[in-house]
Amino acid sequence: MLVDADACPVKDEIYRVVWRHAVPVMIVSNSRLRVPGHPLVERVVVGDGFDAADDWIAEASDARSAVVTADILLADRCLKAGASVLAPTGKPFTTASIGTAIATRAIMADLRAGGDVVGGPAPFSKTDRSRFLQALDALIGRLKRG
Repeated sequence: MLVDADACPVKDEIYRVVWRHAVPVMIVSNSRLRVPGHPLVERVVVGDGFDAADDWIAEASDARSAVVTADILLADRCLKAGASVLAPTGKPFTTASIGTAIATRAIMADLRAGGDVVGGPAPFSKTDRSRFLQALDALIGRLKRG
């Protein structure tokens, strides 16, 4: 499992699930983050270059990978590598949904660039956390079954 960790709000939930399933996880970030001292948890600190963590995760992704990220463009790259991708809200990114997500992202960027005031994402909630736990547990179960 690979985690885009710099702004990931569900790292503690990830640890609980991977420990229960005995699945290794790589916590990838641009800066040194505190991670549990556990043999299944590996901290990967990449350079501080633009998209360095994204590049590392995309290159490490394959059909056996589960990736956790909120970054739509990284999700697209990982899907193209064959990985299963999950947002911290528990919403899966799929090959069927990623095009719409990319288009929406582009529209919102254009609106912001034009000076329009657009709201950001809703605050992260307990429901998001619960949905993520269920989705990650199901995803890892599917990957383990092959």
